[in-house]
Amino acid sequence: MAFVAVKVFQASDFMMGTAGVSESSAIRWHAMADRALAGDPLDRQDALAILKSTDDELLDLLSAAFRVRLAHFGRKVHLYYLKNAKSGLCPEDCGYCSQSKVSDAEIPKYVWLNEEKLLAGARQAAALKSRTYCIVASGRGPSEREVEHVSRVVEKIKAETDLHICCCLGLLTPEQATRLKAAGVDRINHNLNTSRRYYEQICTTHTFQDRLDTLRTVRNAGMELCSGLIVGMGEVLEDIVEVAMQLRELEVESIPVNFLHAIDGTPLQHHEELNPRDCLRVLCLLRLTNPATELRIAGGREINLRSMQAMGLYAANSLFVSDYLTTKGQPAEEDFKMVADLGFEIIVGDHLPQAESCSTNGCSTSECGSH
Repeated sequence: MAFVAVKVFQASDFMMGTAGVSESSAIRWHAMADRALAGDPLDRQDALAILKSTDDELLDLLSAAFRVRLAHFGRKVHLYYLKNAKSGLCPEDCGYCSQSKVSDAEIPKYVWLNEEKLLAGARQAAALKSRTYCIVASGRGPSEREVEHVSRVVEKIKAETDLHICCCLGLLTPEQATRLKAAGVDRINHNLNTSRRYYEQICTTHTFQDRLDTLRTVRNAGMELCSGLIVGMGEVLEDIVEVAMQLRELEVESIPVNFLHAIDGTPLQHHEELNPRDCLRVLCLLRLTNPATELRIAGGREINLRSMQAMGLYAANSLFVSDYLTTKGQPAEEDFKMVADLGFEIIVGDHLPQAESCSTNGCSTSECGSH
Protein backbone atom coordinates (compact mmCIF):
# COMPACT_ATOMS: atom_id res chain seq x y z
CA MET A 1 0.00 0.00 0.00
CA ALA A 2 1.37 3.43 -0.95
CA PHE A 3 1.09 6.37 1.40
CA VAL A 4 1.43 9.82 -0.06
CA ALA A 5 3.85 11.89 2.02
CA VAL A 6 2.46 15.35 1.34
CA LYS A 7 2.47 18.09 3.92
CA VAL A 8 -1.03 19.46 4.33
CA PHE A 9 -1.72 23.16 4.68
CA GLN A 10 1.10 24.72 2.70
CA ALA A 11 1.22 28.42 3.49
CA SER A 12 0.32 29.27 -0.11
CA ASP A 13 -2.87 27.24 0.20
CA PHE A 14 -4.21 29.51 2.89
CA MET A 15 -3.27 32.93 1.54
CA MET A 16 -5.97 34.64 -0.53
CA GLY A 17 -4.48 38.08 -0.90
CA THR A 18 -2.13 40.66 0.53
CA ALA A 19 -1.77 41.46 4.21
CA GLY A 20 -4.36 43.58 5.89
CA VAL A 21 -7.96 42.93 6.68
CA SER A 22 -10.79 45.27 5.76
CA GLU A 23 -14.29 45.73 7.01
CA SER A 24 -15.46 43.67 4.04
CA SER A 25 -13.73 40.60 5.54
CA ALA A 26 -15.85 40.74 8.69
CA ILE A 27 -18.95 41.32 6.59
CA ARG A 28 -18.14 38.31 4.43
CA TRP A 29 -17.82 35.82 7.31
CA HIS A 30 -20.80 37.17 9.21
CA ALA A 31 -22.87 36.95 6.04
CA MET A 32 -21.99 33.25 5.96
CA ALA A 33 -23.07 32.98 9.61
CA ASP A 34 -26.37 34.69 8.73
CA ARG A 35 -26.92 32.11 6.00
CA ALA A 36 -26.07 29.21 8.30
CA LEU A 37 -28.51 30.48 10.93
CA ALA A 38 -31.22 30.95 8.30
CA GLY A 39 -30.82 27.39 7.03
CA ASP A 40 -29.20 28.43 3.74
CA PRO A 41 -26.38 25.89 3.20
CA LEU A 42 -22.92 27.08 2.29
CA ASP A 43 -21.58 25.76 -1.00
CA ARG A 44 -18.15 24.30 -1.77
CA GLN A 45 -16.76 27.63 -2.91
CA ASP A 46 -17.75 29.23 0.41
CA ALA A 47 -16.27 26.31 2.33
CA LEU A 48 -12.98 26.45 0.47
CA ALA A 49 -12.77 30.20 1.07
CA ILE A 50 -12.92 29.55 4.81
CA LEU A 51 -9.92 27.22 4.65
CA LYS A 52 -8.01 29.69 2.45
CA SER A 53 -8.69 32.73 4.63
CA THR A 54 -5.74 34.74 5.91
CA ASP A 55 -4.44 34.99 9.47
CA ASP A 56 -5.63 38.61 9.52
CA GLU A 57 -9.18 37.37 9.01
CA LEU A 58 -9.07 34.64 11.63
CA LEU A 59 -10.67 36.52 14.52
CA ASP A 60 -13.53 37.70 12.29
CA LEU A 61 -14.01 34.13 11.10
CA LEU A 62 -14.04 32.79 14.67
CA SER A 63 -16.51 35.50 15.66
CA ALA A 64 -18.86 34.41 12.88
CA ALA A 65 -18.54 30.75 13.85
CA PHE A 66 -19.18 31.64 17.50
CA ARG A 67 -22.45 33.36 16.59
CA VAL A 68 -23.67 30.08 15.11
CA ARG A 69 -22.35 28.03 18.04
CA LEU A 70 -24.04 30.42 20.48
CA ALA A 71 -27.40 30.21 18.72
CA HIS A 72 -27.49 26.41 18.82
CA PHE A 73 -25.54 25.49 21.94
CA GLY A 74 -25.15 28.63 24.01
CA ARG A 75 -22.01 28.45 26.15
CA LYS A 76 -22.46 24.77 26.93
CA VAL A 77 -19.63 22.27 26.60
CA HIS A 78 -20.20 18.51 26.45
CA LEU A 79 -17.40 16.20 27.56
CA TYR A 80 -16.76 12.70 26.20
CA TYR A 81 -14.74 9.95 27.88
CA LEU A 82 -13.12 7.14 25.87
CA LYS A 83 -12.51 3.56 26.97
CA ASN A 84 -10.32 1.39 24.75
CA ALA A 85 -12.16 -1.89 25.23
CA LYS A 86 -9.98 -3.90 22.84
CA SER A 87 -6.51 -2.69 21.90
CA GLY A 88 -4.33 -3.56 18.92
CA LEU A 89 -4.65 -6.89 17.09
CA CYS A 90 -6.45 -5.20 14.19
CA PRO A 91 -6.40 -6.78 10.69
CA GLU A 92 -7.02 -3.45 8.93
CA ASP A 93 -4.23 -1.33 7.39
CA CYS A 94 -5.30 2.23 8.29
CA GLY A 95 -2.07 4.20 7.99
CA TYR A 96 -2.80 6.66 10.82
CA CYS A 97 -3.63 4.03 13.44
CA SER A 98 -1.23 2.63 16.03
CA GLN A 99 -3.45 -0.46 16.39
CA SER A 100 -3.43 -1.53 12.73
CA LYS A 101 -1.58 -4.50 11.25
CA VAL A 102 0.86 -2.14 9.51
CA SER A 103 1.85 -0.40 12.75
CA ASP A 104 4.98 -1.14 14.78
CA ALA A 105 3.98 1.28 17.52
CA GLU A 106 4.61 0.10 21.06
CA ILE A 107 1.11 0.02 22.50
CA PRO A 108 -0.81 -2.24 24.90
CA LYS A 109 -2.45 -5.15 23.10
CA TYR A 110 -5.32 -7.02 24.68
CA VAL A 111 -8.63 -8.66 23.87
CA TRP A 112 -11.91 -7.38 25.26
CA LEU A 113 -11.99 -5.84 28.72
CA ASN A 114 -14.32 -7.65 31.08
CA GLU A 115 -17.59 -6.30 32.34
CA GLU A 116 -16.23 -4.90 35.58
CA LYS A 117 -13.49 -2.88 33.85
CA LEU A 118 -15.98 -1.40 31.39
CA LEU A 119 -18.34 -0.53 34.24
CA ALA A 120 -15.43 1.08 36.08
CA GLY A 121 -14.76 3.15 32.98
CA ALA A 122 -18.36 4.37 33.00
CA ARG A 123 -18.04 5.41 36.64
CA GLN A 124 -14.85 7.28 35.80
CA ALA A 125 -16.60 9.01 32.90
CA ALA A 126 -19.33 10.21 35.26
CA ALA A 127 -16.75 11.38 37.82
CA LEU A 128 -15.05 13.46 35.11
CA LYS A 129 -18.30 15.31 34.27
CA SER A 130 -18.72 13.49 30.98
CA ARG A 131 -22.01 13.54 29.12
CA THR A 132 -21.06 10.55 26.96
CA TYR A 133 -19.13 7.32 27.56
CA CYS A 134 -17.47 5.94 24.43
CA ILE A 135 -16.72 2.22 24.21
CA VAL A 136 -14.18 1.66 21.44
CA ALA A 137 -12.81 -1.60 20.07
CA SER A 138 -10.16 -2.25 17.44
CA GLY A 139 -10.91 -4.57 14.52
CA ARG A 140 -12.78 -4.70 11.24
CA GLY A 141 -16.06 -5.38 12.99
CA PRO A 142 -17.39 -7.21 16.04
CA SER A 143 -18.31 -10.88 16.31
CA GLU A 144 -21.75 -11.85 17.55
CA ARG A 145 -20.22 -12.77 20.90
CA GLU A 146 -18.61 -9.34 21.16
CA VAL A 147 -21.88 -7.59 20.36
CA GLU A 148 -23.56 -9.56 23.14
CA HIS A 149 -20.78 -8.61 25.56
CA VAL A 150 -21.17 -4.91 24.74
CA SER A 151 -24.95 -5.16 24.95
CA ARG A 152 -24.89 -6.71 28.42
CA VAL A 153 -22.45 -4.09 29.67
CA VAL A 154 -24.46 -1.20 28.22
CA GLU A 155 -27.64 -2.46 29.88
CA LYS A 156 -25.86 -2.40 33.26
CA ILE A 157 -24.35 1.04 32.65
CA LYS A 158 -27.76 2.42 31.76
CA ALA A 159 -29.24 0.93 34.93
CA GLU A 160 -26.54 2.55 37.07
CA THR A 161 -25.86 5.92 35.39
CA ASP A 162 -27.43 8.63 33.22
CA LEU A 163 -24.59 8.48 30.70
CA HIS A 164 -25.17 8.77 26.99
CA ILE A 165 -23.52 5.71 25.37
CA CYS A 166 -21.57 5.79 22.12
CA CYS A 167 -19.89 2.69 20.69
CA CYS A 168 -17.20 2.48 18.02
CA LEU A 169 -16.96 -1.16 16.92
CA GLY A 170 -16.13 -1.08 13.21
CA LEU A 171 -18.34 -2.28 10.38
CA LEU A 172 -21.78 -3.43 11.56
CA THR A 173 -24.51 -5.63 10.12
CA PRO A 174 -28.19 -4.64 10.41
CA GLU A 175 -28.73 -7.40 12.99
CA GLN A 176 -25.84 -6.18 15.13
CA ALA A 177 -27.03 -2.59 14.98
CA THR A 178 -30.54 -3.64 16.02
CA ARG A 179 -29.16 -5.57 19.02
CA LEU A 180 -27.05 -2.64 20.16
CA LYS A 181 -30.01 -0.27 19.86
CA ALA A 182 -32.14 -2.63 21.95
CA ALA A 183 -29.46 -2.71 24.65
CA GLY A 184 -29.57 1.06 25.02
CA VAL A 185 -26.70 2.25 22.83
CA ASP A 186 -27.57 5.83 21.89
CA ARG A 187 -25.00 6.51 19.20
CA ILE A 188 -22.46 4.76 16.99
CA ASN A 189 -19.17 6.38 16.03
CA HIS A 190 -17.86 5.48 12.59
CA ASN A 191 -15.63 8.18 11.12
CA LEU A 192 -15.37 8.88 7.41
CA ASN A 193 -11.81 10.08 8.18
CA THR A 194 -11.20 11.61 4.74
CA SER A 195 -12.80 12.03 1.33
CA ARG A 196 -13.81 9.25 -1.01
CA ARG A 197 -11.09 10.40 -3.43
CA TYR A 198 -8.29 10.14 -0.90
CA TYR A 199 -9.50 7.16 1.12
CA GLU A 200 -7.45 4.47 -0.60
CA GLN A 201 -4.30 6.41 0.26
CA ILE A 202 -4.86 5.74 3.96
CA CYS A 203 -6.59 2.34 3.90
CA THR A 204 -6.96 -0.52 1.42
CA THR A 205 -8.59 -3.27 3.53
CA HIS A 206 -11.98 -1.59 3.45
CA THR A 207 -13.47 1.22 1.41
CA PHE A 208 -15.07 4.60 1.90
CA GLN A 209 -18.33 3.01 0.73
CA ASP A 210 -18.05 0.39 3.48
CA ARG A 211 -18.05 3.20 6.01
CA LEU A 212 -21.02 4.93 4.41
CA ASP A 213 -22.92 1.65 4.40
CA THR A 214 -22.34 1.15 8.14
CA LEU A 215 -23.53 4.68 8.90
CA ARG A 216 -26.73 4.03 6.96
CA THR A 217 -27.19 0.71 8.75
CA VAL A 218 -26.89 2.51 12.08
CA ARG A 219 -29.38 5.16 11.04
CA ASN A 220 -31.86 2.51 9.88
CA ALA A 221 -31.58 0.85 13.31
CA GLY A 222 -32.66 4.11 14.96
CA MET A 223 -29.37 5.21 16.55
CA GLU A 224 -27.64 8.56 16.31
CA LEU A 225 -24.60 9.02 14.07
CA CYS A 226 -21.21 10.20 15.23
CA SER A 227 -18.83 10.61 12.31
CA GLY A 228 -15.92 12.89 11.62
CA LEU A 229 -12.50 13.20 10.07
CA ILE A 230 -8.76 13.25 10.61
CA VAL A 231 -6.98 16.34 9.34
CA GLY A 232 -3.31 16.25 8.39
CA MET A 233 -2.87 12.91 6.59
CA GLY A 234 -1.68 14.39 3.30
CA GLU A 235 -5.07 15.38 1.94
CA VAL A 236 -5.71 18.64 0.09
CA LEU A 237 -8.15 21.35 1.17
CA GLU A 238 -10.82 20.12 -1.25
CA ASP A 239 -10.82 16.75 0.55
CA ILE A 240 -11.64 18.44 3.85
CA VAL A 241 -14.46 20.37 2.19
CA GLU A 242 -15.80 17.15 0.65
CA VAL A 243 -15.99 15.45 4.06
CA ALA A 244 -17.76 18.47 5.58
CA MET A 245 -20.38 18.33 2.83
CA GLN A 246 -20.78 14.55 3.11
CA LEU A 247 -21.36 14.80 6.86
CA ARG A 248 -23.97 17.49 6.25
CA GLU A 249 -25.73 15.25 3.75
CA LEU A 250 -25.74 12.37 6.27
CA GLU A 251 -27.20 14.69 8.95
CA VAL A 252 -24.95 13.25 11.63
CA GLU A 253 -25.64 14.25 15.21
CA SER A 254 -21.98 14.63 16.21
CA ILE A 255 -18.75 15.43 14.37
CA PRO A 256 -15.41 14.65 16.03
CA VAL A 257 -12.55 16.55 14.41
CA ASN A 258 -9.21 14.78 14.86
CA PHE A 259 -5.92 16.45 14.04
CA LEU A 260 -3.33 13.83 13.16
CA HIS A 261 -1.11 12.74 16.01
CA ALA A 262 1.69 11.14 14.01
CA ILE A 263 2.59 8.14 16.17
CA ASP A 264 6.01 6.52 15.86
CA GLY A 265 5.74 3.14 14.17
CA THR A 266 2.80 4.05 11.93
CA PRO A 267 3.09 4.75 8.17
CA LEU A 268 2.21 8.39 8.83
CA GLN A 269 4.80 8.85 11.57
CA HIS A 270 6.77 11.49 9.67
CA HIS A 271 3.89 13.86 9.01
CA GLU A 272 4.49 17.19 10.69
CA GLU A 273 2.33 18.84 13.33
CA LEU A 274 -0.26 21.24 11.99
CA ASN A 275 -0.42 25.00 12.27
CA PRO A 276 -2.94 25.74 15.07
CA ARG A 277 -4.49 28.59 13.10
CA ASP A 278 -5.27 26.18 10.27
CA CYS A 279 -6.88 23.84 12.80
CA LEU A 280 -9.12 26.71 13.87
CA ARG A 281 -10.12 27.30 10.24
CA VAL A 282 -11.16 23.66 9.95
CA LEU A 283 -13.33 23.96 13.08
CA CYS A 284 -14.94 27.12 11.68
CA LEU A 285 -15.61 25.31 8.41
CA LEU A 286 -17.37 22.44 10.19
CA ARG A 287 -19.42 24.83 12.34
CA LEU A 288 -20.59 26.94 9.41
CA THR A 289 -21.38 23.97 7.14
CA ASN A 290 -23.01 21.92 9.93
CA PRO A 291 -24.44 24.66 12.13
CA ALA A 292 -26.73 22.64 14.42
CA THR A 293 -24.46 19.60 14.78
CA GLU A 294 -22.43 18.88 17.89
CA LEU A 295 -18.80 19.60 17.01
CA ARG A 296 -16.06 17.97 19.07
CA ILE A 297 -12.35 18.75 19.22
CA ALA A 298 -10.95 15.24 19.33
CA GLY A 299 -7.58 13.48 19.07
CA GLY A 300 -4.46 15.52 18.48
CA ARG A 301 -5.80 18.78 19.88
CA GLU A 302 -3.06 19.13 22.50
CA ILE A 303 -0.15 18.78 20.05
CA ASN A 304 -1.71 20.65 17.12
CA LEU A 305 -3.81 23.44 18.66
CA ARG A 306 -1.32 23.76 21.51
CA SER A 307 -1.69 27.15 23.26
CA MET A 308 -4.74 27.93 21.10
CA GLN A 309 -6.90 25.03 22.33
CA ALA A 310 -9.34 27.30 24.13
CA MET A 311 -10.04 29.28 20.95
CA GLY A 312 -11.33 26.10 19.33
CA LEU A 313 -14.33 26.15 21.66
CA TYR A 314 -15.61 29.32 20.02
CA ALA A 315 -16.55 27.04 17.10
CA ALA A 316 -16.79 23.62 18.76
CA ASN A 317 -19.00 22.74 21.73
CA SER A 318 -17.49 19.44 22.84
CA LEU A 319 -14.19 17.88 23.95
CA PHE A 320 -12.75 14.52 24.82
CA VAL A 321 -11.60 14.55 28.42
CA SER A 322 -8.58 12.63 29.74
CA ASP A 323 -6.79 10.12 27.49
CA TYR A 324 -7.38 8.86 23.96
CA LEU A 325 -7.09 5.29 22.66
CA THR A 326 -3.31 4.83 22.79
CA THR A 327 -2.07 8.37 23.53
CA LYS A 328 -2.25 10.58 26.58
CA GLY A 329 -4.48 13.61 26.73
CA GLN A 330 -4.38 16.80 28.75
CA PRO A 331 -5.25 16.31 32.45
CA ALA A 332 -8.97 16.70 33.04
CA GLU A 333 -8.42 19.47 35.58
CA GLU A 334 -6.78 21.59 32.88
CA ASP A 335 -9.79 21.07 30.60
CA PHE A 336 -12.16 22.10 33.41
CA LYS A 337 -10.11 25.25 34.01
CA MET A 338 -9.96 26.05 30.29
CA VAL A 339 -13.76 25.83 29.99
CA ALA A 340 -14.28 27.95 33.09
CA ASP A 341 -11.79 30.60 31.93
CA LEU A 342 -13.80 30.97 28.71
CA GLY A 343 -16.95 31.63 30.71
CA PHE A 344 -18.44 28.41 29.36
CA GLU A 345 -20.25 25.69 31.31
CA ILE A 346 -19.79 21.92 31.30
CA ILE A 347 -23.20 20.29 30.90
CA VAL A 348 -23.88 16.74 32.05
CA GLY A 349 -26.93 14.78 30.92
CA ASP A 350 -28.26 17.32 28.43
CA HIS A 351 -29.88 14.96 25.94
CA LEU A 352 -32.88 17.04 24.87
CA PRO A 353 -33.99 16.63 21.25
CA GLN A 354 -33.01 19.68 19.18
CA ALA A 355 -36.53 21.08 18.87
CA GLU A 356 -37.23 20.77 22.61
CA SER A 357 -33.80 22.16 23.45
CA CYS A 358 -34.37 25.18 21.23
CA SER A 359 -37.73 25.81 22.83
CA THR A 360 -36.18 25.60 26.29
CA ASN A 361 -33.44 28.04 25.30
CA GLY A 362 -35.97 30.47 23.89
CA CYS A 363 -34.78 30.56 20.29
CA SER A 364 -37.21 30.78 17.42
CA THR A 365 -37.18 28.85 14.16
CA SER A 366 -35.93 31.86 12.23
CA GLU A 367 -33.03 32.39 14.62
CA CYS A 368 -31.99 28.78 14.90
CA GLY A 369 -32.27 27.41 11.39
CA SER A 370 -32.34 23.82 12.65
CA HIS A 371 -36.00 23.00 12.03
